[in-house]
Amino acid sequence: MKESPDILLTNAIVLTMDDDMNLYEPGALAVRGDSIAAVGPEKQLLEAYPAVERFDCGGKVLMPGLINAHTHVPMTLLRGLADDLRLDVWLLGYMMPVEREFVSPEFVELGTKLACAELIRSGVTTFNDMYYFEEQVARTTADVGLRAVCGQTVLKFPSPDAESFEESLARAQEFIENWKTHPLIVPAVAPHAPFTCTDEILQSCARLAAENDVPLHIHIAETAIEVENSRKEHGIPVVPYIKRQKLFEAKVIAAHCVHVDEGEIRTLSRYGAGVAHNPSSNLKLASGVAPVSTMLAMGVNVGIGTDGPSSNNDLDMFEELRLTSFLAKGTSGDPLVIPAVTALSMATRIGARALHIGHLTGSLEPGKRADLILVDISSLHNSPRFRRDPAGIYAQLVFASKSTDVSDVMVNGRWVMRDHTLLGLDEEALLAQAQTYASRIDSFLIQREQSVLSKLIAIGGALEEESFEVQAKVRISDPAPILQALQKPEIEIVYSRHYHEFDTYFEFDDPEQGYLRYREDEYLDENGQVVNARYRLTLIGPAREDAFPQDVLLSRSRYLAPARHSLRFYREYFKPRGEIFIEKDRLRWKILFRDTSFYVNLDRVERPALGYFLEIKSRTWSRRDAEHKSALVAELITFLGGSPEETVTEDYVQIVSRSKA
Repeated sequence: MKESPDILLTNAIVLTMDDDMNLYEPGALAVRGDSIAAVGPEKQLLEAYPAVERFDCGGKVLMPGLINAHTHVPMTLLRGLADDLRLDVWLLGYMMPVEREFVSPEFVELGTKLACAELIRSGVTTFNDMYYFEEQVARTTADVGLRAVCGQTVLKFPSPDAESFEESLARAQEFIENWKTHPLIVPAVAPHAPFTCTDEILQSCARLAAENDVPLHIHIAETAIEVENSRKEHGIPVVPYIKRQKLFEAKVIAAHCVHVDEGEIRTLSRYGAGVAHNPSSNLKLASGVAPVSTMLAMGVNVGIGTDGPSSNNDLDMFEELRLTSFLAKGTSGDPLVIPAVTALSMATRIGARALHIGHLTGSLEPGKRADLILVDISSLHNSPRFRRDPAGIYAQLVFASKSTDVSDVMVNGRWVMRDHTLLGLDEEALLAQAQTYASRIDSFLIQREQSVLSKLIAIGGALEEESFEVQAKVRISDPAPILQALQKPEIEIVYSRHYHEFDTYFEFDDPEQGYLRYREDEYLDENGQVVNARYRLTLIGPAREDAFPQDVLLSRSRYLAPARHSLRFYREYFKPRGEIFIEKDRLRWKILFRDTSFYVNLDRVERPALGYFLEIKSRTWSRRDAEHKSALVAELITFLGGSPEETVTEDYVQIVSRSKA
């Protein structure tokens, strides 16, 4: 004799979203423990289970809960923080600096609770997450009662929960071991993206996921720049690159895949990788439109995600459903592409398969977990209902329904929302706590925005210590005497270099901010051929701290940082008032003169055409040392054939700026 179910849901339009797309009206569904015991015509189930407790669904749609295939739930606390920016500026200029400052287990717990409340209200029963302190995401989600694939982030630079990738990998290993058998949480490892990981990180994450039979969650080919950089750095696009790192030995969940070609799609299909399509986020960040219809046609399981609430800016899956269909139609010119029934399948059955949990959820079938929602389609914006075409119900849900139409949500056989009332979450208290965080983050960013140096440090790599240098430059008409003087025995040449330099100086409204210089250094060999290039940022403080005889300057030294991003990135991030461009050819020597180290630069300023300059510099650390070196600088200028009367007390950028004034 079969064990009786615990509850029978009746009087519903049941959309199973199974492979056969069975639909029952009126339909019923029986729940036993955490799973579905039976589903079918209402009359049939009432006859089979006459004495079981009933729940009247009031004629609403009873369907599988929606699956958010890619998000970062703690980022609800960063919603609206920095909008209308390019992806790299948004991520590296704002998100990551704020995360380094504020993200903690407490931050993650609060952000996850806020997200869970929003997800439940929009009919989501399962989400796929990637963030820091993922143990806290998992614990909070399980306490609320939602299902999730939780990926512990791993990347190549320090993060809020790890100082190194080894530490974050160890954290991922421990997280997977602790949660492998949980009924609601599927642990995963999440190497952030190929461009934020090294080969070693990607290979280590792949091994970890494969050995533990858990998913590997990663951002793939989100932007055209990412693909272009992959071709430059590795000689191949992103998908072949991660294949080379053996990622496909694991159960890959590839977020975005906006810029992939058919060969790459074929690879994703062959290895059973799931893809998470994020239409709102990709549009908002101008990343592009993923070739979803091609992926589906080639057998790839494509789910739908919202991405994080700071790049969307919500977790509303009904909005993503509609946009998924509309985008495919609009970009292809074919109104038959991604019909409503396909979009809804992507957010349920196909989405579950994309996350490699199709055996657990995604459709209403006996044996699967009781993850389900009720949707009221009798509202004003969803009326009237035509019954001529039975498939019309899918179009109603995708094209007309809203998240506010979801009235009841059950996960794993347990109600988490009844009649629009959340069970177990205090929304009012959560909102108040979130606003407190917002105020703190506002203060942090307001203070940072007042200082170019703070903004430079925020994106990483700047040397924060301050030092000084003595320097002097003189105009010269003929470089030949200087070249001859450098060969004299009084000069010991330590080494020499030849550069071609392209400098873009950012000007700011406040002159006390100084200039920010973006420099491209081309290294030239003895034949004048480019053999290497280097990119650097230099923040140059106010030009003149003090002066010594012969107009030798004691000037504030530079704060240096590697320029890892494009000039366009820095232009949008720092928002300068104006720019000055200078191009020059530079011969540089490091020398010893009177047992003291100096740098000698022989510059030909080509754009604008300023001619030749001799520049002498030396780092210093005290007033006494500076006075000593300033006297030697004046002597060295004369020794090299320069004229003290031709001394220039300004840097090149100031000379050019003055000439434009």
